[in-house]
Amino acid sequence: MKAGIFDSQFAMEQLNSLWYGLNYTSYNCIYTFLFSLRKQGWKNVPRKGPVLLVANHQSFLDPIAVGLTACRELSYLARKSLFKKPFLDVYLKSVGCCPVDLEGIAKEGIRSTLALLSNGRAVLVFPEGTRSEDGLMQDLKPGIQLLIRKSNAIVVPVGIAGAHEALSRDNFWPTLCPIFTSGNRGSIGISIGAPIDGKTLTELPRDDSLKLLKDSINAEIVKANTIRRKK
Repeated sequence: MKAGIFDSQFAMEQLNSLWYGLNYTSYNCIYTFLFSLRKQGWKNVPRKGPVLLVANHQSFLDPIAVGLTACRELSYLARKSLFKKPFLDVYLKSVGCCPVDLEGIAKEGIRSTLALLSNGRAVLVFPEGTRSEDGLMQDLKPGIQLLIRKSNAIVVPVGIAGAHEALSRDNFWPTLCPIFTSGNRGSIGISIGAPIDGKTLTELPRDDSLKLLKDSINAEIVKANTIRRKK
């Protein structure tokens, strides 16, 4: 039976898309005006099918910043403890968050990500496993290679620059960089690179695969730094 306007599943999908779009518009205004967000590479994200976006992790600001750049509805992994807070659980689920025990590429995270990818979703993961303490790219967890091999998804490297200065893991209050003031501390840049066939990574020895993926992310970090607001 063809889905119509009164089909409950179809209506729910339309409502979810509308809600996601409303959040996108709101956060885009916030990040643009308060963090001088600059972004590039959204055309590198396939519009359909399973996609695994892999990014460096500097700050709590990262997921939304990448989501604003990708211009496609993304799914995210979030700590299960956040879903125990009243109303927050409903909101997180409504914007594509999936609860897991730990951030990063742990066993539960792999299972949850594979389930999302099998449904044709685009999923953002941080293969370092947690936020960087100094803002520099850390070694990648081996679990990312297992995830790529099991999913056969397209892999898209993402570089994040400036988010550590805007809100590091040791700070509660962000450092703002409004577009109407001078200076660049707290400004954020996001660069999305060209897609990589997952087989290219999984056919390599593990260490070589992780190095290639890390180098691809680092190349985008350099580009993200280049487009960041300078003054």
